[in-house]
Amino acid sequence: MPATVIVGAQWGDEGKGKIVDLLAAGSDLVCRYQGGPNAGHTIVVGDETYKIRQIPSGIVQGKASAIGAGCVVDPAVVIAELDDLEQRGHETAGLVFLSGNAHLIMPWHVALDGARERRLGKLQIGTTRRGIGPAYADKATRIGIRVQDLLDPKILEQKIELAVAEKNVWLDRVYGIEPLAGEAVVAAALGHAERLAPYIADTSLLVDHALREGKRVLFEGAQGTLLDLDHGTYPFVTSSSPIAAGAAVSFGIGPNRIDEVLGVAKAYVTRVGEGPFPSEIEGPAQDRVRELGAEFGTVTGRDRRCGWLDLVALRFAVRVNGITSLALTKLDVLSSFPEIPVCVRYRLPDGTETDEFPSHQSDFHHCAPVFETLPGWECDLGGDTLPSAARDYIAFVGEALGVPVDLVGTGAGREAVLTFGGQRI
Repeated sequence: MPATVIVGAQWGDEGKGKIVDLLAAGSDLVCRYQGGPNAGHTIVVGDETYKIRQIPSGIVQGKASAIGAGCVVDPAVVIAELDDLEQRGHETAGLVFLSGNAHLIMPWHVALDGARERRLGKLQIGTTRRGIGPAYADKATRIGIRVQDLLDPKILEQKIELAVAEKNVWLDRVYGIEPLAGEAVVAAALGHAERLAPYIADTSLLVDHALREGKRVLFEGAQGTLLDLDHGTYPFVTSSSPIAAGAAVSFGIGPNRIDEVLGVAKAYVTRVGEGPFPSEIEGPAQDRVRELGAEFGTVTGRDRRCGWLDLVALRFAVRVNGITSLALTKLDVLSSFPEIPVCVRYRLPDGTETDEFPSHQSDFHHCAPVFETLPGWECDLGGDTLPSAARDYIAFVGEALGVPVDLVGTGAGREAVLTFGGQRI
């Protein structure tokens, strides 16, 4: 601190929301820097469970929370989250800030996302069908509708009418879907505008002022490193940049203003949707890990594919993010296994082995994991100290990556986090 990025070091779903919630207590401003409502952060506080898709996790701690320009925003989702938080007794006015430069997810984005996935059939990417990709595509082709357009009804109506006229051609003639009614879309958007207008702000200036004043700023990403549009397992990726550098781009600050990068990884690994997954567990053990870890999507409810910890992919994440320390979550899920395999290298199609992530997709798609098996601990992790086998597992990970493991998750609750030294936070 004062500027720390929390980044997913795997394929997402690493437990970033819990770590952000933990560190938000010592922060002044929490910032979401990419993605949209296709990613959910689950936070457990006592008997309360929060499943947050768009607003930064810091709001649960009553911290100022900003959504950056690198995000795409579904206005209906944001409003629903604001309403839910307020009903639970949380203040949002003066605490939630929404970048005017972020782009809006509109009804045609959702319709096109689902239609394209259905048409791809067996070749589908496995999107959440929430309109994320089409919204980012319109942003890149400079025809998107931005949050700040909500502040000008005339411009908003004109942009929607133009977009609906074009998108209806695709929906009707290409995908055979009923066209959208422009008037209804405009009416809904104007209603969203009235509710969201007080939250729209210059989030770049907000962060700049906070850093100049020496305040502690926490940046949280959605998804994970291996889903990055440029550096992930393309095409089975998201449509934005979850890596740590995306935080500087989204909030318009120089990369030299980021002090620390905390990578979050599970003690095993999961991924949702399609795509290669070298360390995927074979047989009944995968179902066991999924059940013990409750590995079902926060947003979609889909089963997550489960694998043993992949140090090759994790080493790649350390490199591309500049990770300075790690939080290893869900260590307790492995507590019932007498032996725990860890992927330490890949065997490439030509028979050679490597401990570095392949740069060519064909090598990655056809590589095989090389495992090293570590002893399990087969006991509960509910105390203030870890059993020696669990400590050895953590030390093995840190030494292999050359990065300290500072935090260890031992359960679902906010209190179930240890420092590696054994001190409960």
